[in-house]
Amino acid sequence: MPNYATNRSNNGDFSTSVARNLGISPEERPWLFVVKKNKTVLERLLRWIRDHVANAHDPVTGQKIVTNLPLLLIDDEADHASVDTGEQIYDSEGKPDEEHLPTTINRLIRRILTSFSRKAYVGYTATPFANIFIHEKGWTKEEGPDLFPSSFIINLGAPSTYIGPAKIFGLESDENGANGLPLVRPVDDYASGDGLHGWMPQNHKNNHVPLVNDVADIPDSLKEAIDAFMLACAVRHLRGQGQKHSSMLVHVTRFNNVQKHVFDQIEQYVRHMRQRLQRRIDDDAINDRLQTLYERDFISSHDKMKTSSLIVHEMPLWGAVKIILPEIVSDVQIKTINGTAKDVLDYEEHKNTGLKVIAIGGDKLARGLTLEGLCTSYFLRASKMYDTLMQMGRWFGYRPDYLDVCRLYTTQELIEWFSHITNAAEELREEFDQMVSAGATPKEYGLKVQSHPILLITSRLKMRAAKSLFLSFSGMLLETIALYRDNTTLKKNYDFTRDFLQRLGTPLPIPKRYRNGGGQEWNGCLWENVDWQEVVSFLGVYRTHPDAYKVRGALISEFISSMASVGELTNWTVAVIGASGKKDAGLVPSFEIGMLKRKKKSIQENRYSIGRLMSPRDEGIDLDDESWNAALEKTIADWKPDPTRTNEPKEPTEPNGPAIREIKGHGYKGVQAHPEKGLLLLYPLDPLEAEVGFDVSTPPVIAFGISFPGSNKSVKVEYKVNSVEWTQWEKQYGASE
Repeated sequence: MPNYATNRSNNGDFSTSVARNLGISPEERPWLFVVKKNKTVLERLLRWIRDHVANAHDPVTGQKIVTNLPLLLIDDEADHASVDTGEQIYDSEGKPDEEHLPTTINRLIRRILTSFSRKAYVGYTATPFANIFIHEKGWTKEEGPDLFPSSFIINLGAPSTYIGPAKIFGLESDENGANGLPLVRPVDDYASGDGLHGWMPQNHKNNHVPLVNDVADIPDSLKEAIDAFMLACAVRHLRGQGQKHSSMLVHVTRFNNVQKHVFDQIEQYVRHMRQRLQRRIDDDAINDRLQTLYERDFISSHDKMKTSSLIVHEMPLWGAVKIILPEIVSDVQIKTINGTAKDVLDYEEHKNTGLKVIAIGGDKLARGLTLEGLCTSYFLRASKMYDTLMQMGRWFGYRPDYLDVCRLYTTQELIEWFSHITNAAEELREEFDQMVSAGATPKEYGLKVQSHPILLITSRLKMRAAKSLFLSFSGMLLETIALYRDNTTLKKNYDFTRDFLQRLGTPLPIPKRYRNGGGQEWNGCLWENVDWQEVVSFLGVYRTHPDAYKVRGALISEFISSMASVGELTNWTVAVIGASGKKDAGLVPSFEIGMLKRKKKSIQENRYSIGRLMSPRDEGIDLDDESWNAALEKTIADWKPDPTRTNEPKEPTEPNGPAIREIKGHGYKGVQAHPEKGLLLLYPLDPLEAEVGFDVSTPPVIAFGISFPGSNKSVKVEYKVNSVEWTQWEKQYGASE
């Protein structure tokens, strides 16, 4: 047992009285301090260390330091407050300005570290985006080095019962196209179409009064969410979980005054439901509404999930649910949780009976506060920062025996953002795994991490860096998943593609492959040994959608040209892949290539958005058997059974994309590398299968994917942005603090 200087009580932090009376001398047992990342607390701790613990002076700086005791500093939520968001200047040789004054919490943590001659710093976070882009050379005279994770970054696995972002929103790397669990419900009735009026417009102010059709009421989507919570509590009760806590999150505004209006409206809705169900007077309409929701939503969602090992119970009959509902509604409490409210989530007081609560809040619910037994979330708050948005997602966690009754009601925009961030985080985790597999440290591997075409942009904005983006696509897969909807642009892209393919000459059929005991075949054709300039020419005329943030034709063309100048990406395979037995796209006269079906992933006025374009096996279309087997061997060698990243993890039977691109760029166990070979895959999509309002006059929608081999060359493309483009990035990715 260690000695401890703090405790978990309300007044248990490192206070002035503790500092005044506490002395430390070398002992066999270590001392433990658990303190908030608060300016006053950290200043108090730093002052006490230097005045009462330090036993020497640093010969260079003259500062008081501790040499007889080592320090282990563990920083929880290391991406929050600990990162210096000030702009440190670096000279032409990369030397930092040593007089730079870091932001407060970063400065105090670093000064505590520099007060010890022997120390170690370990950070924990589920959202490491900001930490990755701390400058590895950051240093100041008084604070010492910045908190860049220079020694290691390790993915920590979680039990299979943990429900993380990948399970809820799905991954684009899954062959089924980012299909998550059927728990998310889009809402669109909280504001007017222009987003300026209605119950809760996005840019409302502190004096906003939420109204529905000029009446103090809640939108139908929130009514359904509350109904869903009541049903979830009833199902849990019938499953023997009646004494467990059940919570609902309502997170729609950061303003306390507006939260009070929301509280009153929800209380009125629940009071009406409670009176009708308990008295059994005029309750037919309520029971009919709840029964319809139960049978339409709860039963069907359970049926979709019951094959999963996470679901062990059957759904009770509606009759049993109806009987218990009056008791459930009477137990539900409504609380406002913010900095000024007196309400608290007193789970401990109800540990024997179970607390059923609808918690209405804002910033206080955004990070750190645990909602026990969270079943239902109604979430409208929008943050454009990856880490902030993921931390607001309180619905991630453990949901033993009630996952199938959990619901997330949120906007279509936020569903897209969470899905995108989930995939960005997964790509970053794959980078960490590859770094560990290569035996490298973040300092050695940093350029590859920093070259991620999405995360670099996010980091540049968050860290207030310059308005030039240096990107590398080596080892990356790019897909067009945001496409135009207007016929004029689609017709031009179709014509550009057909002209491009005609210039390439006569194609070959894609050969059938016999691999790992099975056959692989494609409906399509390919061209080999295509000169890089032809590919650049095509990308120069094909119009990529401005919302396709992973794929910008001009930027990719410039990157290919730069790589060709150093002898890489000079030789391309181009393939057109379609569906057998479907209507011919008419792209290649000598081949009948059917159009593929890709349904819309979401409803967007200005674009046709899909989930996954490519099948994972398509990246291996140009691999010989030796390279394919080597890629599979590497995939299995790098594979770790992490249940949080897929629903049913099994050892791979086909190579994944990262392994294929690694093999192509660097070779593997005697397999020769071919960094000169790029792969361009073209996909004709059937507009009538898109379900976005296309008609018979719409031409086939041409989408493409590009697989870039890994590279040892440090070639990057500088992407200059003017003030207009930068403002658009700010609007889309949330640069403002």
